Amino acid sequence: MIMKILQPPNWPQPKGYSNGIAAKGTMVFLAGMVGWNEREKFETNDFPGQARQALKNIVTVLNEAGARPEHITRMTWYLVNLDEYNASLQHLGIIYQEEIGKVFPTMTGIQVAGLVEKNAKLEIEVTAVIPD
Repeated sequence: MIMKILQPPNWPQPKGYSNGIAAKGTMVFLAGMVGWNEREKFETNDFPGQARQALKNIVTVLNEAGARPEHITRMTWYLVNLDEYNASLQHLGIIYQEEIGKVFPTMTGIQVAGLVEKNAKLEIEVTAVIPD
């Protein structure tokens, strides 16, 4: 894949994400994924558990396009409770690497007043680029 990490030389290395990525190929856009299973049922009310399921859902939908986690260029995390997210960061890092791997796309985290799915604690939107 033609992908270039955009890291200005005088900037500190970001932790767990990239400042920018330039990529060439077939673009894949995923809707926001929440932490429910394939039957649209939440199996947990736990933030890390929902995050794990949302990441699994992302991988499953990417596979439908022939994409893999290393093709992810952008993730936007919509968070209902920023304190809950921050309290889970260490555990989230482990979950992320187990489900996505050592892939560091551009990322944005946004606290929102609520999500369409009432019991969702987070929603993750993804853009990926599959090499030509």
